[in-house]
Amino acid sequence: MSEENRSETGESAADNQPAFHVEKLYLKDLSFESPNVPEMFRDHPEPKVDFNLSMGSMQKGPEHFEVTLHVTVKVLAGERTMFLVELTYAGLFLLHNIPKEMLSPMLGIECPTILFPYVRQLVSEMIMQGGFRPLVLDPINFSALFQQSQQRNQPVQ
Repeated sequence: MSEENRSETGESAADNQPAFHVEKLYLKDLSFESPNVPEMFRDHPEPKVDFNLSMGSMQKGPEHFEVTLHVTVKVLAGERTMFLVELTYAGLFLLHNIPKEMLSPMLGIECPTILFPYVRQLVSEMIMQGGFRPLVLDPINFSALFQQSQQRNQPVQ
């Protein structure tokens, strides 16, 4: 029966089906700085959180793509830095037989959505290891970010 499912080129019908697979998730870079401790532990002014996120993707083979999330979290108490966390987290993804028009949404929405919970956990753990209360990052709507980015790249008519 397996012979019946093979095409003339020797490929099975399953080989032609689209496939999305997480090959590997990994930390590329991590930095934690708390330049004003232990003095910051005594002071309790209302902290101000500055959060920045950037994403990138790079093709690493015919069907493999690396997607990265770079996050910077800087918390200030007045003018003084309580702590600064910078991290780059990545994943290697297999996108087999994905239609060309679906590649960008997969890389810009699906992959970052998979990576972000790991980023959130690492940021929280680093802050706790630094002696501070954990900071829980809010969820991110990568679909909305992707749509905004697509609209910015569209020519005005």
